[in-house]
Amino acid sequence: MSTFSIRDLPKTNTFTQKLPPDPQYPTPSSSHKEERSKLGPRLVREAAYTYVRPDGFEKSELVGVSQTALKDLAIDPSTVESEDFKDTVAGRKIITLDNGTEPKDDAIYPWAQCYGGYQFGQWAGQLGDGRAISLFETTNPKTKARYELQLKGAGKTPYSRFADGRAVVRSSIREFVVSEALNALGIPTTRALSLTLAPQARVRRETMEPGAIVARFAQSWLRIGTFDLPRSRGDRDTIRKLADYAAEEVFGGWDKLPGKIDSNDTTPSTGVPKDELQGETEHQQNRYTRLYREIVRRNAKMVAYWQAYAFTNGVLNTDNTSIMGLSIDFGPFAFLDNFDPNYTPNHDDHMLRYAYKNQPSIIWWNLVRLGESLGELIGSGDRCDEEEFVKEGVRKDWADELVKRAETLIEATGEEYKAVFMAEYKRLMTARLGLKQCKEGDFETLYSELLDTLEALELDFNHTFRKLSHISTEQIDSEEKRKEVAGVFFHHDGLGSLVGEEKDARQRIAKWLETYRTRVLEDWSDSPEEERFAAMRSVNPKFVPRSWILDEIIERVEKKDRIIMSSTQEGTNNMEKMIFERSMTDKELLSLKDVYERITNPTTISQEAYRQLMQQISAADQRAKAYKPKYLKKKCW
Repeated sequence: MSTFSIRDLPKTNTFTQKLPPDPQYPTPSSSHKEERSKLGPRLVREAAYTYVRPDGFEKSELVGVSQTALKDLAIDPSTVESEDFKDTVAGRKIITLDNGTEPKDDAIYPWAQCYGGYQFGQWAGQLGDGRAISLFETTNPKTKARYELQLKGAGKTPYSRFADGRAVVRSSIREFVVSEALNALGIPTTRALSLTLAPQARVRRETMEPGAIVARFAQSWLRIGTFDLPRSRGDRDTIRKLADYAAEEVFGGWDKLPGKIDSNDTTPSTGVPKDELQGETEHQQNRYTRLYREIVRRNAKMVAYWQAYAFTNGVLNTDNTSIMGLSIDFGPFAFLDNFDPNYTPNHDDHMLRYAYKNQPSIIWWNLVRLGESLGELIGSGDRCDEEEFVKEGVRKDWADELVKRAETLIEATGEEYKAVFMAEYKRLMTARLGLKQCKEGDFETLYSELLDTLEALELDFNHTFRKLSHISTEQIDSEEKRKEVAGVFFHHDGLGSLVGEEKDARQRIAKWLETYRTRVLEDWSDSPEEERFAAMRSVNPKFVPRSWILDEIIERVEKKDRIIMSSTQEGTNNMEKMIFERSMTDKELLSLKDVYERITNPTTISQEAYRQLMQQISAADQRAKAYKPKYLKKKCW
């Protein structure tokens, strides 16, 4: 496959060409001529974005580049040490402009997106890219996937409100690692290309911290909040432009969207012409209904992945919900350790609104807000292109008809959301348990009972599936064997003090293993066990970036004045190997920590230093085992 330097990478700016700009800076040149300090916070109306150039740190160091990201973007790995690459991802250079030249009106020029959002269920007004600036779009010549590359932490924009437009090492390391980890797990996510640190810069948070910039990318950064803001302002024209852009440019055309689902089918067909109507009266579906359905289905599948792998986003505001169904804007995220459905990593979420168990419901709540934004277009049915409707809006004599249709279709799409979520969740859990199909009764007797057991016994969620990937049917073919094997699911230091008697715990696990063994034999009677093991290990991670691991990394980084390492880091480059390969040694498993330890050293780590590091990691492991998070209660949804 052809690869390019970042300068030669094919670039586009479809977003800024197709959508309305900030009226105050309608062209790249008008923004470029302005003093950078004047491009700060203010209200922006009737616009999807503002042209604004990055404000990078004077001194910075490129410390991490994802090889997988380079491949997906078609960037030549040998060029990441070039000044072009380093200066671009650090926000010091606009790679689409020649040095010293003024941008033309049609130039590819950086921009920040305008959007609003509901935060913790309350309308928060204009938000927008307060510290993210998009540089350009690029299309992979092999996969044809188009990505929008942006810098997070590259300075103030009109959407920064009271913030400084910066990012710190702590949050940047977390986003860099989790973006690529989720991608390796197959979970829909935005991506991270590089991590640039500015150790001499000081950014005020709770304390003064070193600065950082993450270069990240996605097929689209449109959010539900992108539609929320114009709706709150009654800006019908912008909503329509955004919807048209999403269908035509993000999803590849109106004919790529899912059509009406028949009552006896669960999979919608595509290829429906743009202007075709499906259904009658209040069930009549136009192209905007199909757009809404696409967004809903994508988000249902995304949250099913979260629940199947026990990932908690932590901040599911509408401005943090992608129309592409991508995990986005990583704040206080976490993977569950012990299974507790009421766990939230967000310390400000006192009502547990964004707890693990509530994620599917909250994503639907957010999608209803999108339905409200698109409601006029959805409800308009066959009148969506009438000149009077486009220019003036809904006439009073058919307003009731529009409202009824919109409500009917949004409600019906909600049922579809539930069906898609459950189908995808069952598919993923079936694979994680090493079964070939989900049979009637599996959800209650296998999935739900396993989750109840993990919760009651305070057992580790992802470790349970990985350990199950090594257990043969012969090892659990008797009650005595099953009780013995049950111990492998316990923590190294045994069960928690509030769990109860060990013999009762072993009995409960043994009972579940008996049911599980019966199902395995039904699906794999003619296949060797090793084939099942391989299938299970391919979907059950050996490693996930747990919070305590990231905290250890960040603590070490923040204690050092000098922060440097090789510009391509093995931990992220080998993320898929780290997550899934059975053959990894403990030393390899911990290589991510080793990599970030090297961030804090100007030279390659010595054998003696590595030995000391392993001792520190061992001590950290013991602290982690003793750690009991503030968990509360119940299942997947």
